[in-house]
Amino acid sequence: MSDLSHLDSEGRAHMVDVGDKSVTARTATASGRLTTTPEVIALVKADGMPKADVLSTARIAGILGAKQTSALIPLCHPLPLSSVNVDFAYTDEAILISATAKTTGKTGVEMEALTAVAIAGLTLHDMVKAVDPAAVLGEIRLEEKTGGKRGHWTRDGVIPPAPLRPNAAAVIVASTGGAAGVREDTTGPLIADWLRVHGFAVDAVTVVADADVAAEVTRVVASHPAVILTTGGTGLSPTDQTPEATLPHLDRQLPGIAEAIRAAGLAKTPTAALSRGLAGTADGTIIVNLPGSRGGVKDGLEVLDGLLVHLVAQIAGGGAHE
Repeated sequence: MSDLSHLDSEGRAHMVDVGDKSVTARTATASGRLTTTPEVIALVKADGMPKADVLSTARIAGILGAKQTSALIPLCHPLPLSSVNVDFAYTDEAILISATAKTTGKTGVEMEALTAVAIAGLTLHDMVKAVDPAAVLGEIRLEEKTGGKRGHWTRDGVIPPAPLRPNAAAVIVASTGGAAGVREDTTGPLIADWLRVHGFAVDAVTVVADADVAAEVTRVVASHPAVILTTGGTGLSPTDQTPEATLPHLDRQLPGIAEAIRAAGLAKTPTAALSRGLAGTADGTIIVNLPGSRGGVKDGLEVLDGLLVHLVAQIAGGGAHE
């Protein structure tokens, strides 16, 4: 009856089943504007409104609004928001509102970003109405979103993903000590040398703190190399986050490779069983999490020695390189 996903075959509203969708990192940015008087703009800038601290109050309200979206919009799914940022800017006659919401899940965060803008804007209206009861909240709209089937969408259209670079590789080292310069990284250069021997051009070896590994994985995946090898952050320490940073990007997992790497390590040390490393593909890019020790990296590379080149060729649509 309709192409609208929130209507069933009989035209009745229903909650969309997202159970079969892929878990991906998703973001959305929305905007709006409160049109008011130059007097109000000057008072807000000077923190001189009768209800003081206008922008801070509106910012908190917008964040709370985003967190309550599924309770306010009947058919929205509850989402575990990883962050919500609400910002403001000025023109001569308006306060501009921008909100960005992020999550890792099976459905998008557009409504959360839009709700954040709406609630922040309504709070602004409440805060300025004593001076300008005729203020107008409007132009609330989605500006940009990423993640999911559509990929990167903006108001100007869909931005296609970068083409896969078949001979490119990147190395990410998750090491808080290494990123701080208090510990020498010996695993990244080892992996980079191995990749070059196997015919890959290595973009870079980046060393990041465990807390920053998710952002780095996202950045490198967007550059679309054929291979991304990570090292470190696969254990059970509270700071170990590499598998969690990797999983949202994977459209297909390769559990056999991850298990083979663990098995290779187990032949030498029982603690290899504690590794939570993942392997899989992200829109054609192969991602493999290696352990953080130099010995664990060597074991993992021995496993990949007979697999990686063949896998890259297979994903490209052919067999192993001759």
